[in-house]
Amino acid sequence: MNKKFLTFGLASLVSASCFSQITPLKPNQDAIRFSKAINPENAYKHLSVLASDEYEGRETGTKGAWMAADYISNYFKSLGLKAPVNGSYFQKIDLVNVTLKESHLTVNGQPKEYQKDYLVSPTLISDKGFTFSTNDIVFIGYGIKKDTYNDFAGTDIKGKVVMMFNGGDPTLKPGTKIDRAAYRATMEARAKYFAENNVKAIILIDPVVDRITESTKQALKNGRVMVKTNAALEAQKQNETPRVSISVALANELFKASNTTVADLQKKIVDSQTPASQVLNVPFSASAAKTETPVRCENVLGYLEGSDPVLKKEVLILTGHYDHIGLQTDPNAKDKVNNGADDDGSGTTGVLLMAKAFTDAKKAGKGSKRSILFMTVVGEEKGLWGSEWYSEHPVFPVENTIADLNTDMIGRTGEEYLGKPDSANYIYSVGSNMLSSDLGKLSEQVNATYTKMKLDYKYDDPKDPEQIYYRSDHYNFAKLGIPIIFYYDGMLQQDYHKPGDEVSKINFPLLSKRAKLTYFTAWELANRPKRPVVDMDGKGNPKK
Repeated sequence: MNKKFLTFGLASLVSASCFSQITPLKPNQDAIRFSKAINPENAYKHLSVLASDEYEGRETGTKGAWMAADYISNYFKSLGLKAPVNGSYFQKIDLVNVTLKESHLTVNGQPKEYQKDYLVSPTLISDKGFTFSTNDIVFIGYGIKKDTYNDFAGTDIKGKVVMMFNGGDPTLKPGTKIDRAAYRATMEARAKYFAENNVKAIILIDPVVDRITESTKQALKNGRVMVKTNAALEAQKQNETPRVSISVALANELFKASNTTVADLQKKIVDSQTPASQVLNVPFSASAAKTETPVRCENVLGYLEGSDPVLKKEVLILTGHYDHIGLQTDPNAKDKVNNGADDDGSGTTGVLLMAKAFTDAKKAGKGSKRSILFMTVVGEEKGLWGSEWYSEHPVFPVENTIADLNTDMIGRTGEEYLGKPDSANYIYSVGSNMLSSDLGKLSEQVNATYTKMKLDYKYDDPKDPEQIYYRSDHYNFAKLGIPIIFYYDGMLQQDYHKPGDEVSKINFPLLSKRAKLTYFTAWELANRPKRPVVDMDGKGNPKK
């Protein structure tokens, strides 16, 4: 599961289901019959391969991820699933590795050294590269405007090169917890102000440049991957102003003419709570260009066509992300592989188990009425890349997609359930009521009928500090108005994004039971006369 998240409001829901109060469905014997394919033995067969050291942590854009994609596509083919992307199981994603082609920086006509005096992020360079020069740098402190403090007051930045500290807020006392929403609003306001004033370039004073390590230098040389989603391209377009990070030492050289230093300015601003914005008359020039190299990257899709002449046009999507975070960067690490057995080898395994159950049913003449798309996505750990790509380039029409059931971490017991009676019989059910009250009710009924697990709705709480609802691939479907359920075990501390997330720690009976809950819910969705109605606003509130 991805570490990054956004903050929004959600409607509060009950913390856990009580299936004794729910009218169960009539058990479907065919559904029960074919669910036998979803068992611990089959789960182990898949996960012991996907989360093995050989797959090197399945980092997006690396050999391990390609091996996983090949394994999944071959399995889909063996089941007889259709290859829905122009005859392929792969939905290729426009991923590139971005490296710095060249860069130059001078102060007073004297060249400075890359990675010693300055850094340039190649992913922030426009396709055309950049070049700029000036004799007047406008120093704007922290670049903040809030309450009674304003770094821009009395300062003309129109068409200028500006310089500021990279991060920090002089108005906050040390140790103050950052309000993420307020911080984001401040950054957005700054970007808008820069755009309105057609700022020529931005120089960031960043202590990281002074203490850059050899491993970081190598990482910069190797480049950085980025996916060219529409959203990413638009963000890049809106952020084409040249940016250069400089060392504190180089900044002090620029401040020398003003008879001050970075440390003196920071202390003065904090102590007085007054900006120290000023113009530095120093000749400064910089230029840079980048190189983009395509990288293999794909979602893996297997399609099971529905049996009903009318309903087969509608599609249910079952997702799990097959990527993880790859190898340890510490050369002294004893265990170098972040295996990602739970995150999200377990969810990927769940998708494969369900694919087997549904294809077995179809071969026996009991195929689902609606079509089902089994999709393991890539790049979740990088920022939900694969699901975002699919949301922008859907293989099947969005309006025909009835729901997404997403399994991301279903193989272990999370911290809150360790040692408790429900430790082997619960799942966090996230988002089931956000867009569709039908889907929320159906989920409860399915559980009461077949699996009788504790459905914990903790992460639907608007005050959830982790904002889990926004942190996995289902969210890119929810943004399109497609009802979703996200199944999650709640493991956020023990072995999360660490080498300890190993196959040996997976509870395979629990993984299988959680996958069965998803499967039985999918069975109902794929066979009911009507699709779930979208009657909620995406935040758990009834539509007005």
